[in-house]
Amino acid sequence: MEKKILVLGAGLISRPMIRYLLEIPDFYVTMASRTVSKAEKIIDNHPRGKAISLNVRDENLLEKLISESDLTVSLLPYIYHVKVAKICIKHKIPMVTTSYVSDDMIALDKEAKNAGILILNECGLDPGIDHMSAMIVIHKIEKNGGKILSFKSSTGALPAFETNNNPFGYKFSWAPRGVLLASKNPSKWIENGKIISYPGEQLFENYYIQDVPDIGSFENYPNRNSVPYKDIYGLKDAHTVYRGTFRMTGWCETFRKIAALGWLNEKPLSKFKGKTYGDLTRFLINAKSDEDLIISSARFLELTTYSTVIKRLEWLGLFSNETLPADKDNPLDYLNVITLKKMTLKPDQRDMIVMHHEFIVNYPTKKEFITSTFIDYGIPNADSAIARTVSLPAAIAVKMILKNKINLRGVHIPVIPEIYNPILDELKQMNIKFKEKVTNL
Repeated sequence: MEKKILVLGAGLISRPMIRYLLEIPDFYVTMASRTVSKAEKIIDNHPRGKAISLNVRDENLLEKLISESDLTVSLLPYIYHVKVAKICIKHKIPMVTTSYVSDDMIALDKEAKNAGILILNECGLDPGIDHMSAMIVIHKIEKNGGKILSFKSSTGALPAFETNNNPFGYKFSWAPRGVLLASKNPSKWIENGKIISYPGEQLFENYYIQDVPDIGSFENYPNRNSVPYKDIYGLKDAHTVYRGTFRMTGWCETFRKIAALGWLNEKPLSKFKGKTYGDLTRFLINAKSDEDLIISSARFLELTTYSTVIKRLEWLGLFSNETLPADKDNPLDYLNVITLKKMTLKPDQRDMIVMHHEFIVNYPTKKEFITSTFIDYGIPNADSAIARTVSLPAAIAVKMILKNKINLRGVHIPVIPEIYNPILDELKQMNIKFKEKVTNL
């Protein structure tokens, strides 16, 4: 009997998932997107797929589409997931997302169980593969009688080294606004038994340089709130629990200064009357109209005019006469436009995923340092690494749910063997696999 899958959204990461699901003979995929042409391009006239236009605010159509499906995947912005989940619960339709599970989503656990459905979140890359690849090591250590004293896990979605040809060391292979918004996240982690916490504006002040063996050296800054993972991962003996993000060197200081200038502000500036990026920078720092903007900005940021940060901001165009886009009205969205213009990964270029876990483990007779590392590259003129590693775990989960290989109910993330073992096994066949190294301490 044919299974109907509804996929909401047709963003940059969706293609590998859709093509995977379309290859399964008894699956039929409907892609619903505001920009239907994107979905049509991905479906590519496949006989078991169709693309339709959907504005997610059209609640009647949204509910109709969900009610007619056997499973719904939400690749929409995270703010819509709970809305979709409530409709799924109403019609007893299982749901999969690749986004972080929110408190509002967790609150739906009982309702999902009563409806007899699974709502699986965080089944992408980070979050997703990071959970699964960490848990398989954690459970193996526990089975062998070890106690994990320290756990660190970090991931970076970066340009491959040969395509790293701009001064930011970064290219957008997914929604740039999401990257910019993540630059405002507060951070919290556990270090040597103490909880360390910083507000969003200090995020980029707390980075260190990490050498990832056989790959390279990166800046590592904290990724959101790591504290709950002590319980989520069952790390009861761990005195350090840290989750981080990799970037090429120079990123953290540069974005700390972009934040200091006010370019991450999402609110419209009512008194601003300028027309260019340079005009807005001058307005944000209240610089005199007759003074060189680079000199004014360097002084405001307590930098020299020849510093690499100033050179990066100049290259990006924040001091330039480039006209601000007329359809935007706030600094962050203006910044989004210019970063997308200057820092987009081109179709013939490769991106790179680096994921690296570190464990310090105590056994009754020995102590070990264990690393588990994964690197993946995009395919030029085909799928990016970020698209593959975000969407394929979710696609495999969809197949498992519809073929009754997962019998969980309620709101979950992939931290139990029933979910992560088969997903990791299949990813390994796609060459998405980890290299483990053990060193005696």
